[in-house]
Amino acid sequence: MPIFIGIDGGGTRTTAVVTDADGRELARVPGEAGLVNVLEPAARAGSLAALARAAAEAAGPGQGTLVALCCGLAGAGREPERLALEEALRATGVAERLRVTTDAEAGMADAFGPSGAGILVIAGTGSIAWGRDAKGRTARAGGWGLLLGDEGSAYALGMAALHSVVRAHDGRERPTGLTGAILQATGTAVPEKLIAWTAAASKGEIGALAPAVATTAAAGDITARGILESAGHELALHVLALHSRLGPWTEAPLLALAGGLLAPGGPLRDPMIAAVQPLAHVHPLDRPVDAGTGAAALARAL
Repeated sequence: MPIFIGIDGGGTRTTAVVTDADGRELARVPGEAGLVNVLEPAARAGSLAALARAAAEAAGPGQGTLVALCCGLAGAGREPERLALEEALRATGVAERLRVTTDAEAGMADAFGPSGAGILVIAGTGSIAWGRDAKGRTARAGGWGLLLGDEGSAYALGMAALHSVVRAHDGRERPTGLTGAILQATGTAVPEKLIAWTAAASKGEIGALAPAVATTAAAGDITARGILESAGHELALHVLALHSRLGPWTEAPLLALAGGLLAPGGPLRDPMIAAVQPLAHVHPLDRPVDAGTGAAALARAL
């Protein structure tokens, strides 16, 4: 029996979804981070191939032949990196047919189908937004990486929290409950220790501070709540940009929200929806977006 695998990879984790030719899910297997490194785009080929093989095995030993693999990965928005990773994956012999695309395209395939119109915003460790109009035109906003962008991401929340802690320590901002939460999350005793911690931290480690921001905001801390509201506004600006660039719309487009921060119950979902409503007429999709399922659909299309 032919089987098809879609991989959804971000800065923190990766998920492989195995389906049959009719789209019936056979297995779902987690893996390590799948973010494409612009400096070494082919570096993930081995781990992605291993995850695909493990997922095929999880579907059942001898269940079928892996016909097609589609990897929807954060950081794969530029053709040179995408092609380099595709070539390295082909060299592993993991699948008869394969494709590397963005996590956003995989998410759009699940949210809107293969050609449906709408705007998708992803906010996980990083952030990006993609849109597609009724004629099939697409456009991107964000996705510039931690040095130039990633507004509204877990990384941005972590950095904003670190900034607020040291500013409050100086007396440049009001005291905040983030101080205790961030010191505990980083394992540091005093704010001065955050200099060395931050210098050594990875993007994922800084992004892992986002839950501390959400918890502190839920406890009523004004500074933490302001960070979430600002992040929601930044993501709303992504939507406004795509709404304007792809317009005019004959009807309000669907707005799909994905990633841990925007999934149902995520700390930025409500602030982001509240911020976008005055800016652009959209209809938020009321279900989770599964980029792994979308990537598997793209694999079947191969």
